[in-house]
Amino acid sequence: MKEERIWLSPPHMGGTELKYIHEAFDTNWISQFGNNIDVFEKNLEEYLGENSFVTALSSGTAAIHLALRLLNVEQGDFVICQSFTFVASVNPVLYLKAIPVLVDSEPSTLNICPNALEDAVKYCLQKGKKPKAIIAVSLYGMPFMVDEVLEISRKYDIPLIEDSAEALGSKYNNQACGTFGDLSIISFNGNKIITTSGGGILISKNKSAKDRALYLATQAKENKDFYSHSEVGYNYRISNIHAGIGRGQMEILEERIQSRRKNHIFYQELFNRFDDLNLFSEPSEKFYSNYWLNVILIDGLHWNKENLRNIFSENNIETRYLWKPMHLQSLYKDYIFFGNNISGAFFDRGLCLPSGSNITEKCKERITRTLYNYRN
Repeated sequence: MKEERIWLSPPHMGGTELKYIHEAFDTNWISQFGNNIDVFEKNLEEYLGENSFVTALSSGTAAIHLALRLLNVEQGDFVICQSFTFVASVNPVLYLKAIPVLVDSEPSTLNICPNALEDAVKYCLQKGKKPKAIIAVSLYGMPFMVDEVLEISRKYDIPLIEDSAEALGSKYNNQACGTFGDLSIISFNGNKIITTSGGGILISKNKSAKDRALYLATQAKENKDFYSHSEVGYNYRISNIHAGIGRGQMEILEERIQSRRKNHIFYQELFNRFDDLNLFSEPSEKFYSNYWLNVILIDGLHWNKENLRNIFSENNIETRYLWKPMHLQSLYKDYIFFGNNISGAFFDRGLCLPSGSNITEKCKERITRTLYNYRN
């Protein structure tokens, strides 16, 4: 009989979520209005800090879509996108029939390369159209090169959408991820550091942007006694039940961050013994990662990502490939790409390792034993 499965990043409840779900049922506010939503947004605004205005939504993807709408992205506009990411970071550009311009990563953070980003901006300007937005992702919880990307954003006066879907609790220069963009997003999907089952937030810099996002997220209903609509809206608001889960999860967020960072210390100690298995880590003290997922990069002849993945799978341990970059996806292969395929090399060499905040010492011992048994 196989040992119990070790999952990559399973949900981890704190224990108080049911209290807030019951509150929603007891008050009969189970849809897109209610106290849980208001408190959840307030808790996040307090956590993220001054000038953070949060709109709670049904997904992080919805948040990116609304961010593009708030920036008036339309058909034919250029939007610069990080290629090395999950497809949901880029798909909303196509929702609006805009044109994604894909940019490679740099090796220190796995995120958008500032040099390639500036090349992409210059290309768009040469084509006679300034990009409407830059979407930069903090992949696997690691902040992107914030100073360099913000410098380009400001130099060319292009709004920055900060995709921190995976980076709640991460920081750059002691400032919370999700607060650097003109608009920013965070995801609460089931595998994230905390979850609302399905959900996300859009973070804006002022209340008027928050109000506009809420208007669009609730079918763009005008403030009249009858149903009146003058533009396209969406059914993107989070439910009071899902917000109740998030409200409970916020109470244990810091504990979850520290658990994931302890996982990283475990992997550091483990992989220090293998000179051809390299753990991806913070490049300097400026970067503080929640280590949502731990990433291993494989160098050498003894291992490759396929045999390593098979070794873990045979022992009922879940691993995952890194995100396949957008410029290598059939959906996006015909869009222009700037860079040297560094992200493609990461995809070829990398695996994501079990990183849940509820991973036990017994599980860590099994991961260690699995590697040593194979190597010896």
